[in-house]
Amino acid sequence: MTDTAIVLRRAVYPPACVACGAMTESEFALCGPCWREAGFLAGALVCDRCGTPLPGRDVALVLCDDCLRRPRAWSRGRAALPYRGTGRTLALALKHGDRADLARPLGVWLAAAARPLLTGDQVLVPVPLHWGRLLRRRYNQAQLLATEAGRVLNRPVLPDALIRRRSTRALGHGGRDARSRAMADAIAPHPRRGAALRGRAVLLVDDVMTSGATMNACAEAARAAGASDVRVLVLTRALLEP
Repeated sequence: MTDTAIVLRRAVYPPACVACGAMTESEFALCGPCWREAGFLAGALVCDRCGTPLPGRDVALVLCDDCLRRPRAWSRGRAALPYRGTGRTLALALKHGDRADLARPLGVWLAAAARPLLTGDQVLVPVPLHWGRLLRRRYNQAQLLATEAGRVLNRPVLPDALIRRRSTRALGHGGRDARSRAMADAIAPHPRRGAALRGRAVLLVDDVMTSGATMNACAEAARAAGASDVRVLVLTRALLEP
């Protein structure tokens, strides 16, 4: 696109905040209030395994109480944003609001959050959707995020290495145990393409993590496919009440 075309486009469609629609100085950006409300987690003290924000600072490789009590099938994890305010607005818009265009800026933020997790031979693998839900939604938001983050990080993305063998109910409600039961045996390596994970370090990508039940199922499936290491990267980290 030429400079003239960019000027004309901005005259007709001025840059707007991706969260609230207020005018901004550049495209794919947040306005001041939404930026302050976002609470980006890069540089903050977070649990090294699940990415949940923690009080304090300057502590390396600290784990939250939940990760100390409950085993995880993955080794390390990070989130770009907490699941509240701006983060929640953007995650819901991407998943349910037909805002696939949001994947571009959100993928950049994900890539920034991923820096502590990167290894040399890593591949990005999105959390899979069941085919029925994919037909209704028309896209997998985790795959969109993984594709954009992989582009920024210059890492390969394997969008179909894992499959969701059966449809699971929405996990927005219910405690940890109910979520774990709902995900039991729901995720598996793809019968053919899952072999691409053998001996590889895997970075699982999703839009929201709450209890970690979905990520646990995906990590177990990746390890069953022969992955040498599994880490998790999510756009937003929600907190689940005990």
